Amino acid sequence: MTTSVLGIVGGSGFYHLPGLANPEWKTIESPWGAPSDEVLFADIDGLPIRFLPRHGRGHKLSPGGINYRANIDALKRAGVTDLVSVSACGSLKKKYKPGDFVLPDQFIDRTFAREKSFFGNGCVAHVAMGDPISPLLFKALEKAAKTEEIDVHRGGTYLAMEGPQFSTRAESNLYRSWDCDVIGMTNMPEAKLAREAEICYASVAMVTDYDCWHDDHGDVDVAAILEVMKDNTEKAQRLVARLARDFPRDHPACPIGSDRSLEVAIITPPEARDPELLKKLDAIAGRVLF
Repeated sequence: MTTSVLGIVGGSGFYHLPGLANPEWKTIESPWGAPSDEVLFADIDGLPIRFLPRHGRGHKLSPGGINYRANIDALKRAGVTDLVSVSACGSLKKKYKPGDFVLPDQFIDRTFAREKSFFGNGCVAHVAMGDPISPLLFKALEKAAKTEEIDVHRGGTYLAMEGPQFSTRAESNLYRSWDCDVIGMTNMPEAKLAREAEICYASVAMVTDYDCWHDDHGDVDVAAILEVMKDNTEKAQRLVARLARDFPRDHPACPIGSDRSLEVAIITPPEARDPELLKKLDAIAGRVLF
């Protein structure tokens, strides 16, 4: 059975993990370009942890400037089997107040200027995304949040926008009419790429504001968001620590096949595949290509 390696991608306000044993930052080179930062190798109670700050330490990268392919490839090369995204988001419903955590189980991808797949001309693949969140990881996060007495909402749709500007009021109300729950700028194409890499994925969306639709609240303000982030970050750190302590050391098979997604996804026959693209896919798809 495969040994579990828990990956954490930290978003806005979440740049480090305290209380780790044997921490060591390592540079991981990727054929897809430069990841956001080095990867922190460490462990919690013997469970291997791999942490990557999504925007880089010091928040140097905008949502659209992140090399999502390089990040996922680097985490795959670091052995990650299960990946938790921790990110700030805006609320699109009154019931999600600033400071709450939401565990989305669906996404709508409205980004348009990002590379969204490892595959393409020379090796075509179509992975299933009907259920983008891996259920066992989702349940483990929910349990960890409840154990730590963190207000968490189970399920919901995360609308991924391009940014870096916040929504217009018309856009915000459009997304509300679609019954979206939260809005952010980073979970896509990250979740799609994790599925292509056969990494189980789940998201912790930390509410910082009401976007711009709420009549009783002003437009989104960065200073106010940063204030909420301070409290959210402390809770997220406790959540991750609890998740790691309780996480299964032997990686269980994903009930929806997140960890085997490429077995029925690649269409291009071996004789027609581009050798140069295959070289870049060594970590992502080597299990099924070679």
